Amino acid sequence: MFTGLIEEIGSLRSAERRGEAMILTINARTVLEDVKLGDSIAVNGVCLTVVSFDGRAFSVDVMPETYRHTNLHSLQPGSPLNLERAMMAGARFGGHIVQGHVDGTGVIRDRRTEANAVVFTIEPHRRNALRHVIPQGSVTLDGISLTVVSVDRDAGTFTVSIIPHTLRETVLQHKHAGDTINIECDILGKYVDHLLHAKEERSDSGFGSGQGNGKSGGLTEAVLRDNGFI
Repeated sequence: MFTGLIEEIGSLRSAERRGEAMILTINARTVLEDVKLGDSIAVNGVCLTVVSFDGRAFSVDVMPETYRHTNLHSLQPGSPLNLERAMMAGARFGGHIVQGHVDGTGVIRDRRTEANAVVFTIEPHRRNALRHVIPQGSVTLDGISLTVVSVDRDAGTFTVSIIPHTLRETVLQHKHAGDTINIECDILGKYVDHLLHAKEERSDSGFGSGQGNGKSGGLTEAVLRDNGFI
């Protein structure tokens, strides 16, 4: 598990490609301080396992599923990368719960300055990802824990506002309109959504406490009560 607080910007030393599989070797310093074989390091928000390392770099395997659903396949030698080690028990939890399990990619549609902030407009490639993105909720972009400013469901986009420190300390400083970015939605929202829909499916099938009429009334007092919220 991660928190979405980037520890350093590394750089890609090499990418050995084998079809839709890759071995990435990444130049780093901070994340190597206590590294061990088998450790998890988030690379642009993707949880990857360290398979070898030395004093200046580490290597990770990228399997086809990860290759297809993240922006790692577009990396070139020298590409900057957000890096974060897995969270330690007892450490401060400064961001939000980040698994490093990317839901998919999106494209930056706009980047604009607003006073001391930079506002990014993101369009997920899979439009249904927006069901888990809510204003003032949490979202992870290339491994960075961010707060959602607004959601435009008609346009299929959402916005985040970046403070100068975050821009300076992450790869967002290099991102512009047209660039691809990894998106991980808030795990709490995904689980709540899954559990609510699972209960509807059980009810529609005649199982559970539902009436099995195949109808969904949305978020009602009865739904909240049935799922233990009230």
